[in-house]
Amino acid sequence: MSDVPAETQEKINKLQIMEQSMQNYLGQKQQFQSQLLEIESALSELEKTNQAYKIVGNIMVVAEKSKLTEELTTKKETTELRIKTLEKQEAKLREKTSEIQKEVKIGRAHV
Repeated sequence: MSDVPAETQEKINKLQIMEQSMQNYLGQKQQFQSQLLEIESALSELEKTNQAYKIVGNIMVVAEKSKLTEELTTKKETTELRIKTLEKQEAKLREKTSEIQKEVKIGRAHV
């Protein structure tokens, strides 16, 4: 790569860093989506029962169904918000990555 201009090499390095960031976003998003599925499943099961339990530390205790539903609903909303935020960050990063890729291609075409 000794024939690659320093500016182009810098952009390539930046693309690699952006790719790593993208992988981090995707990993985080996947974790939140998994949490969201668990929360939705818990809410669904909670609707079918009269008695609710909550895990506190290493034990399971009886919980008030309405409070538990409220907690899970709040947690679901927070998780959905985190997913949306990650998706926005991911979209911005994809856009920037695309721009830099075009610049690198143009830079290489001029070499």
